[in-house]
Amino acid sequence: MSSHPVPAAPTPGSSAPPSPAPTPPGASPRLHHLDALRGGALLLGVLLHALMPFLPGGYWLVDDIHESGVALGAVGVIHLFRMVLFMMLAGYFGHMVLHRRGAGSYVRDRLLRIGLPLPTLGPVLFVLMVGALVLNGVMRDLGPASAPPVDPGAPTGFLALPTMHLWFLLLLVEIALVVVAVRAVLVRVLGADRAGRLSSRIGDLLASRAGLVVVAVPYALGLIVQGGGMASITEPYTLVPVAGASIAYSGAFLAGWFLRSRPDALTRVERRWVLHLGIALVLTPVTLLLSPMLPGAVVAISAALAGWAWVYGLLGLCARLVRREIPWVRYLADSSYWVYLLHFPLLLLAAVPLADLGLPVLVKLVLTLGVVMAVLLLSYDLMVRPSWIGKWLNGHRRPSALLARRALRGGADQPFTPPAAAKPLPRLRPRNR
Repeated sequence: MSSHPVPAAPTPGSSAPPSPAPTPPGASPRLHHLDALRGGALLLGVLLHALMPFLPGGYWLVDDIHESGVALGAVGVIHLFRMVLFMMLAGYFGHMVLHRRGAGSYVRDRLLRIGLPLPTLGPVLFVLMVGALVLNGVMRDLGPASAPPVDPGAPTGFLALPTMHLWFLLLLVEIALVVVAVRAVLVRVLGADRAGRLSSRIGDLLASRAGLVVVAVPYALGLIVQGGGMASITEPYTLVPVAGASIAYSGAFLAGWFLRSRPDALTRVERRWVLHLGIALVLTPVTLLLSPMLPGAVVAISAALAGWAWVYGLLGLCARLVRREIPWVRYLADSSYWVYLLHFPLLLLAAVPLADLGLPVLVKLVLTLGVVMAVLLLSYDLMVRPSWIGKWLNGHRRPSALLARRALRGGADQPFTPPAAAKPLPRLRPRNR
């Protein structure tokens, strides 16, 4: 899921430094820090699921004998902002692609690269997940796993098919299709120029000092609609949409969309990264620790402000840290989509043999992540990156880093052979005039 370069446009100066190399005429700079952030949001999801076996309460698919309050806190913090950040970046890049390639090309691209993995990879991942649960029951002598009780209003039949960790693919496709359709109507009713000015004004508002409050409204509303006084959005784990998630993540997608419509909006947001991270660090413990004692509406407002403060703060911090292309960061960003798609059942399989061991939580976490990430990165480098799968998921093929390094090493072992001397050209006599 690599990003596309932005159209060249003059941007006012800001604390977020530009690319050090000048952009050639007709070319566009690549937003390396946004690539890194999107990849980081996906990889944080891998860390989040690796931490789940250690949460107190014993409700995860594979529960460890150890419980960790630190793991609980880390999961709570990641839940506050990770998916909001991802959806915001999806909206930002969506606006970019649509205005560079057209609505039809954008919709086809989303259906191919985001919509298609769910029906193609989903069944395989589901079988692996069931296999991990069976292995967990056999190895730990837990007996056959009983099906969880079904809520009276839960979907049945085809709509009850589980989307597992791939729920965000379906939701993102739904949001993108609705946004493209509504935009087409507004452009026809208002006219392209007027609709563009309106979009730019909204982007200007989101980048203002009051922008953090404005952008947090859909998130807070989503939490209030879902009820329960929780500080995190409940995801739709079946094919049926969930109101709270649809509201919160549609708002995040639209925030990225409108920030892209104003050329200087993103740099203005990034300029206040210290303030935003400060707000996040203050509100996060208040939200997570005091939520059981606070009214649901207060929890929703606090969680929404904290989550978006993390998003706005990380945008600016990453803009300062990733000023140019960093090869290993770019590699991880490119691989993050493949890693996230396949990681879930592999984490369960890796957690089963470790669950009853007396090793410290940190050791188990490192072992689990080390094995799973090694398998996924190796498969990405050899099977995905240089193949049609890489073209499908990331929009391009790139050479395998391992094979390229091996080829360079093999070439370095060869003795230097000077090129054959070229034959001298025959001398031409000047013509007599």
